[in-house]
Amino acid sequence: MSGPTLVIELAEPLSPAALGEFRALVVGLSSHFDEERPGSFDVNVPVERLGVEDGRVEDWWKPFPLPLLGDAAADEGLTALVGFNPLREDRRRPFLVYLMGPGVGDEGLFEAEHADEPEVEAVLGFRPTHAVNVSACCNGGIDHVATALLTAAVMDVIGGVAKAELLEGQVPVVAGLPGVLGIADDDWTVLGTAEFLRAWAGHPAFRLVK
Repeated sequence: MSGPTLVIELAEPLSPAALGEFRALVVGLSSHFDEERPGSFDVNVPVERLGVEDGRVEDWWKPFPLPLLGDAAADEGLTALVGFNPLREDRRRPFLVYLMGPGVGDEGLFEAEHADEPEVEAVLGFRPTHAVNVSACCNGGIDHVATALLTAAVMDVIGGVAKAELLEGQVPVVAGLPGVLGIADDDWTVLGTAEFLRAWAGHPAFRLVK
């Protein structure tokens, strides 16, 4: 991913009812929704639906004016010129949100991400059976905030514990926030509730690890 990822650790598989509520939440938040398999979603989420405003300067995201593009105005020409199609840029934030673990998909990724984590499991009080990854496809500051708030919204529906990597020097920032369950891996990992994610996202020093 080109942006940050947060993980929701789960103590048990999602029931069919919980999986349905998870899907309904993501559908409701998304302006674009594609379900690659049950519990695996490729979506665009306007940050306003997460309760925040995208405060970037308007001119930052406006399409390039056609007179400046000349004969490159065809879709293929635009993409070749600037590496993406500026006429299709908008403020919807792209994410991959996917359940993983035995019997649901991405089993190898789940095993790799959860190998040899005794400190994390000690804080959790359980060994995760499954997890949900919330991965942003962009890396602007607004994408970091949206990742935290989208993860919190998913946790409101399915439960679980959020696991986030920390940047150097972030422990004093997160340690006193509400909802922190513990810090592990020599101060490189924090585990917490949805309340923690929302409090952290509102802190002036907030930033996720890309």
